[in-house]
Amino acid sequence: MKSFKNKRVWITGASDGIGKELAIQLANAGAKIILTARSTEKLEAIKNDLAGSDHMVYPMDLLQVDQIPDAAKEVLSQVGEIDILVNNAGVSQRSLIKDTLLDVDRRIMEINHFAVVALTKAVLPQMMESKSGLIIAISSVAGKIGTPMRSAYCASKHAVIGFMDSLRAEMHAYNIKAMVVTPGSIQTNISVNALEGDGKKHNVTDPLIANGIPVEECVRRIIKGIQRETPELLIAKGKEKLAPLVRRLYPPLLFKIMTKLKAT
Repeated sequence: MKSFKNKRVWITGASDGIGKELAIQLANAGAKIILTARSTEKLEAIKNDLAGSDHMVYPMDLLQVDQIPDAAKEVLSQVGEIDILVNNAGVSQRSLIKDTLLDVDRRIMEINHFAVVALTKAVLPQMMESKSGLIIAISSVAGKIGTPMRSAYCASKHAVIGFMDSLRAEMHAYNIKAMVVTPGSIQTNISVNALEGDGKKHNVTDPLIANGIPVEECVRRIIKGIQRETPELLIAKGKEKLAPLVRRLYPPLLFKIMTKLKAT
């Protein structure tokens, strides 16, 4: 995909972080953006600042997975078709396995994985009919390795990668592309909004996040990946960039490193 002009791009988790910045940069490139998150007020403010016109706000709580199919029908009835679906909405975690309520594990999996599955399935028939489209899922380096204090988050992001790998293989005949983005630490509010073991917000910015890759740079690299039709894009630096490679080539070394990691 070389040009984004007049492309319909549906972005979840669009009120902050990577989702918001994607909306800004893609609108600057001529795309028509559909903004989804829970806060109508935040989305309307972002929409009003976007370059171009004909953008749309569609607020939705993706934790309500059973409502996603009807929501997608409503969006499609208004915009006609989706050229790019960006499954970006998600929530992280900051708690040990032994201290995490099962309900919190389920909540993280619902938002990070099942919402991706449900929305992808809802948009897929239209893309298959038009024999074109791109589906993007924002996973994480945590989708490649398991780290302390992130068990549910890692599980959900691993699941997303597996789902997207299958989708890519199945949709090849329909000319539908699947792209997975695996960011490391990006300067967003992900740790502030992370869930603790009892379901409360963490409300702390991790040092790794604070010193991570600027979100503007992350999104520029995502857009380049889209233009180059990159199936899987790693956006990380330092040890986070090396960890997936170590996991693949010499798992015992990574496992040993993880036992010494002081995660927060």
